[in-house]
Amino acid sequence: MIALSLAEIAEVVGGQTHDIPDPSVQVTGPVVRDSREAVPGSLFAAFAGERVDGHDYAAAVVEAGAAAVLGTKPVGVPAIVVDDVQSALGALARHVVRRLGATLVALTGSAGKTSTKDLIAQVLQRKAPTVFTPGSLNNEIGLPLTALSATEETRFLVLEMGARGIGHISYLAGLTPPKVGLVLNVGSAHIGEFGGREQIAQAKGELVEALPENGTAVLNADDPYVRAMAARTKAKVIFFGESGEADVRAENVRLTDSGQPSFRLRTPSGASDVTMRLYGEHHVSNALAAAAVAHELGMSADEIAVALSEAGSLSRWRMEVTERPDGVTIVNDAYNANPESMRAALRALAAMGKGRRTWAVLGKMAELGDEALAEHDAVGRLAVRLNVSKLVAVGGREAAWLQLGAYNEGSWGEESVHVSDAQAAVDLLRSELRPGDVVLVKASRSVGLESVAQALVESGAEGEVSAR
Repeated sequence: MIALSLAEIAEVVGGQTHDIPDPSVQVTGPVVRDSREAVPGSLFAAFAGERVDGHDYAAAVVEAGAAAVLGTKPVGVPAIVVDDVQSALGALARHVVRRLGATLVALTGSAGKTSTKDLIAQVLQRKAPTVFTPGSLNNEIGLPLTALSATEETRFLVLEMGARGIGHISYLAGLTPPKVGLVLNVGSAHIGEFGGREQIAQAKGELVEALPENGTAVLNADDPYVRAMAARTKAKVIFFGESGEADVRAENVRLTDSGQPSFRLRTPSGASDVTMRLYGEHHVSNALAAAAVAHELGMSADEIAVALSEAGSLSRWRMEVTERPDGVTIVNDAYNANPESMRAALRALAAMGKGRRTWAVLGKMAELGDEALAEHDAVGRLAVRLNVSKLVAVGGREAAWLQLGAYNEGSWGEESVHVSDAQAAVDLLRSELRPGDVVLVKASRSVGLESVAQALVESGAEGEVSAR
């Protein structure tokens, strides 16, 4: 964080200082909410949760070097006491962002936010110091913490914004007003909470409404809901996609033998070839979004293409590919799932597995509301249509719908099986996998299927594989 005294912070957040001998002491380190991350000069935000109360760790964080605690009550060590820690974090982030000389880039969408954010960050880092959202910390707590990690040297601040309802993105954009706003897509993620795609589009479009007149809205020309958001902003609009009307687009898209996308990137400033290290054709759209942002911030087509070609996956459990010593390939995409990302992952599996046996180990897609049955059935059917060798549906009712879709689409049920839980899936795969097989593991985060991928990776290291 930019250096601020405890007295300044108390004034910004409307708090009272307690047990602070010298209010001129500065916070020079990060703002953290995990006591284990406290370092000299940091500020510890003490949240009271259902299981753990951060205030109980006040003495420990100060002993570790934290300058003070930001909490809702005196704790016997230097503290700034406020009515609400979350609101205080937001006020502090707003203050710090105003003092920064950085360009703020914000992005949202139903699918691909984190992967695209990671791509944008890796491209912009080649131009100037860049701070970006770690993982998927994109809510009313994670976003301020990311903003507060910026320093005087930061020139680009890339912030992922999530939403579970109308008004959420407006709130986040109010804390950290963006200069560039990117909307990736409007899909089915959280449709059960929103009530429909129109409501999702309304919520996501709050980002472009927050842009200033001298800002830029970066919109997906291939998504009609997103394309229509051009009418909701006073900012300049630039389109990306494979559509002919896109300002930044991909030509001659293909997948390498290993399933990595290759294409000709075309921007208003020129064209250049890209071959990505990431897996799956869905990353083409993510790359175009990142390229459009980078173009608007002054990078050439050649610079962008090189950066995209060298960019990797920065966030765990998102198409993480592990090649076992026995030749089995494990694709861990278990961080989260919705219908759009499921389809993209299955197509990536099909591309990666040409000439090899492929396994799709899939679980529940959460928060789909009334569309849950139809969407799970459709994913199961798609697995068969893509000639995935075997679908292993893991879990309860939704997994049964996945398996039923595959059964009805296939023949004699040979393409699919339903198992009760993650351990049953691991046991099945350990007995059935053969050298050369490709295994995709994917479900909503609540299912915890990353344990399947991890167990299979460890099995390969231990030499456990069928020789059949």
